[in-house]
Amino acid sequence: MNIASLSENKKIEKRLAITPEITKKYLDLGFNLFLPNNYGNHLGFDDNDYKSLGVNFLDNEKDIIDKSDIIIQLGIPEDQKLSLLKENQILVGSLDFFSNKEKLISLKSKKINCFSLEMLPRITRAQSMDILSSQANLAGYKAVIEAFQIYERAIPMMMTAAGTIPAAKVLVVGAGVAGLQAIATAKRMGAIVFATDVRAASKEQVESLGGKFLMVDGMENLETEGGYAKEASDDFKKKQEDLLSETLKKIDLVICTALIPGKEAPKIIKEDMFKNFKKGSIIYDLAAVQGGNTVFTEVNKIVDKNGVKILGEANILNKLPVSASNLYAKNVFNFISNLYDKENKKLNINLEDEIIEKTLIK
Repeated sequence: MNIASLSENKKIEKRLAITPEITKKYLDLGFNLFLPNNYGNHLGFDDNDYKSLGVNFLDNEKDIIDKSDIIIQLGIPEDQKLSLLKENQILVGSLDFFSNKEKLISLKSKKINCFSLEMLPRITRAQSMDILSSQANLAGYKAVIEAFQIYERAIPMMMTAAGTIPAAKVLVVGAGVAGLQAIATAKRMGAIVFATDVRAASKEQVESLGGKFLMVDGMENLETEGGYAKEASDDFKKKQEDLLSETLKKIDLVICTALIPGKEAPKIIKEDMFKNFKKGSIIYDLAAVQGGNTVFTEVNKIVDKNGVKILGEANILNKLPVSASNLYAKNVFNFISNLYDKENKKLNINLEDEIIEKTLIK
């Protein structure tokens, strides 16, 4: 059985779905691997790194598709490549069902099985396949590093003969995986960290990392059965806005991570809140591609609003592509391993398996 990966559009995606490290595991399961020439060169993975392990390289991606039973990607391939897919092939990746619904349903009508891994259920057995968690961990870390780099003051408290420099104060909006990693990173670097989230269960997690949780009076537990945040009531939003407005008066940096799957990101930092920011403050908005958590966020731009800089990148993981690729490749291998019947050496799309049932586009 043949597995392949096609080159991503490197202008928007530098990560890889198959790394040399994970190659041997596929081969040990009995798969043949096919890749295009120069597949990982941009990340320092020479073709020979793969060839020495037994990977086959081809010049033409059409030939790769023709030979493949399973194609593993980061995002959904470009239309030209999608048109080459054949009946009974399998496409696996972070396919973004909510944005690419029509394309994916069209592929399904051609009897091409598509698995969109961002739809994995939040269950214990799926943790090793959870691409959202592995990638969000890195995103939360990198957002803090990027924000601190632009902030024009010291981060930790520093006592000198000339006087004391106070520690920077960081607010993390959204205490999911990315937010918790942002809290941990900012805390390790000496900042005083505050955090807010609509999920009451987040309080204990935030405090375990040394952060101070901002608690809204009469707080609701706005958490889905799958562990994601859900939309808040108007009354809760008003209370949260009042609390944030007051808190922002003492904050130097804000890391925004609040997302609702399949919907536009909630606008948490409103226009009138900007009057409370200190000049020179920084906002890093990880929700930029879904509309942003601030009203002024723009994708791939640094917006200066009354002396407050707002950063919103389309794909922050392009700044950590090797680490992100290594984790993503392991997640996908674990998913493929679950899909593969090792005893009979064939794929088993068992819809009684919650992992397979939830990720398969129907």
